[in-house]
Amino acid sequence: MNRTDRLYALVEELRAIAPRPRSARWLAGRFEVSARTVERDISALQQSGVPIWAEPGRTGGYCLDRARTLPPLNLTPSEAVAMALALQRLDGTPFVAAARSALRKLVSAMQTDDATAAADLAGRVHLVGDEGATSPVPREVASAVADRRVLRLRYRDRTGATTQRDVEPLGYVAKQADWYLVAWCRLRDELRAFRTDRILSVSVTAEVSPPRPLDTGDLDIPRGPVRRLTLH
Repeated sequence: MNRTDRLYALVEELRAIAPRPRSARWLAGRFEVSARTVERDISALQQSGVPIWAEPGRTGGYCLDRARTLPPLNLTPSEAVAMALALQRLDGTPFVAAARSALRKLVSAMQTDDATAAADLAGRVHLVGDEGATSPVPREVASAVADRRVLRLRYRDRTGATTQRDVEPLGYVAKQADWYLVAWCRLRDELRAFRTDRILSVSVTAEVSPPRPLDTGDLDIPRGPVRRLTLH
């Protein structure tokens, strides 16, 4: 999760339990960062005018004044793409047109930079066939695709062989029950697709991936008709 998403999520976590407090240690565990990072994030929110204060004591922590705040009406890029993906399940129902109209309204209310980032992320999601993929995608993978961070994977291929490799994440292909991470593999020096349920471990590096085109025609995935996800 990048810092912008985490700031949104911190406010919503505090709003959900207000007026009760959450400790920095609890929030650090929830968002998988250090307590010091939480304290810096809370300070940034306070300086931007969000009504958060600290309650001292063993049962204290950070509190939010719900009466002086409104829930965010904006979406993060990842939230917009998640909604667009969920809409795929409405195809063929009486509500698909209404759902697409609602998504367009929400995207139009996004900040310009966020809307651009959402459209870019959606364009890197490719759907094969009509069935919804359900295999798990590690949280670190989802974060790295959105933020274009190089990943270090330990991966088991279709033959059962295990390798460790650094990859530059480019996007996804969803086919039937399986999600594939599409990435430039530095070990093989070519574009590869990694089935996410075969990823044994993953870590996100600090390195930002260089820009690369994503051509799913180069992928060795059994195919049907390929659809690119859109936000409209």
